Amino acid sequence: MKLRRPIRVRKGRIEIIPMIDVMFFLLVTFMLASLSMQNLHSLPVNLPQGHAASLQTQHSITLTIDGNSHIFLDKTPVTLANLSAHLKSRMTPETDIIVAADSQAPNGVTIQAMLAARNAGAQHFLFAIKHVD
Repeated sequence: MKLRRPIRVRKGRIEIIPMIDVMFFLLVTFMLASLSMQNLHSLPVNLPQGHAASLQTQHSITLTIDGNSHIFLDKTPVTLANLSAHLKSRMTPETDIIVAADSQAPNGVTIQAMLAARNAGAQHFLFAIKHVD
């Protein structure tokens, strides 16, 4: 009669390498998702300082006025004369206009640009400011 050796029971192991891979994948995914939430359509301007709550928009177009009275729609240079035409082609009823006016920009140019945007069908305006703690 042949005796069999007792079968050794292998204990389960938790492999940590696949878990690290998944964690790095999630980290990269969240970093890219947070970058896509940033408003990267504006040009760097010296924004006025103030206190306000942060707002989120679904669809927005950034209207930038720099200190030399140059007007930009999402980094595209425009003039007051053709601002309405450029904006009409990109507007939807849910579009918010983010006004990023330099603190040195003349108020008259900012108002004229906003009126041209209103003529193009803009309903909602949001003002970009530099948050002060």
